Amino acid sequence: MSLKVAVIMDPIEGIAFKKDTTLGLLDAAQRKGWQLFYMEQADLALENGRAFGRMAPLTVKMDPDNWFEKEEAVWAPLADMDVVLMRKDPPFDNQYIYSTYILERAEREGTLIVNNPRSLRDCNEKIFATEFPQCCPEVLVTQDAKRLKEFHQEHGDVIFKPLDGMGGTSIFRLKENDPNVSVIIETLTSYGVEPIMAQKYIPEIKQGDKRILMIDGVAVSHSLARIPAKGETRGNIAAGGTGVTQPLSERDLWIANQIGPVLKEKGLIFVGLDVIGDYLTEINVTSPTCVREISRDSDQDIAMMLMDAIEKRLKAKS
Repeated sequence: MSLKVAVIMDPIEGIAFKKDTTLGLLDAAQRKGWQLFYMEQADLALENGRAFGRMAPLTVKMDPDNWFEKEEAVWAPLADMDVVLMRKDPPFDNQYIYSTYILERAEREGTLIVNNPRSLRDCNEKIFATEFPQCCPEVLVTQDAKRLKEFHQEHGDVIFKPLDGMGGTSIFRLKENDPNVSVIIETLTSYGVEPIMAQKYIPEIKQGDKRILMIDGVAVSHSLARIPAKGETRGNIAAGGTGVTQPLSERDLWIANQIGPVLKEKGLIFVGLDVIGDYLTEINVTSPTCVREISRDSDQDIAMMLMDAIEKRLKAKS
């Protein structure tokens, strides 16, 4: 099955070659003999009701000194593509939302968008997790300072974080009798204007914040446990955490099985679950990472597993 696959990503010149997941996905698509095309978010447009992209034919190489070659970009209908991989990293801002509108138009014209653009808009990575309360720790989403303080008083040791953060930014741990509760709430909520998430602190973070990859509703057999640096609360690699690949536990699999059917129904073909101890904390739908680290350490070709799932979806459509 010969396919045309376009990717929307941050500038390919600036990726971290050793660990970039998008590069790994593109390499797998190319190994299947598929044609690749490159776009950035600014290369999307609507013209007379149709979705267009300024696309550059792309070749990738697993060479740290020369990992891509781009040809001249030309405008073409997105419907010319069989698949579009939406791999733009957060922030999830207005430009990202507008991009999903354009991609939704392309989807109506027959192109498979990974992930489904409507679900990208609907499924905030923190709030979406609360749809599965059986999997989550005690959690509260509000902008009300009184309720946030009450949550802190009830649980004693909590995490406060913004709903649009990434990479561990602006995550605060508040222990019992913390004198900075009020100022942290004021800062994160912009003085009561923006809702935030409060979660009961999970001590098992010391054993790592596990990233579980889901491909079309099914969990990959191993996760990457991101272990916080000494003195840190956050396990994110971007915040200095260290990654350790490990098999999924029975509880990990149970959580994945609770969530998998909903992901499949929503067209969320490639997703990353964040699990600390026995609890789901986030569901990453925009541009999940850790494919190359888990693939390397577990001797699996996870990127190819995703391409096979995409191919299966396309065959089911035809």
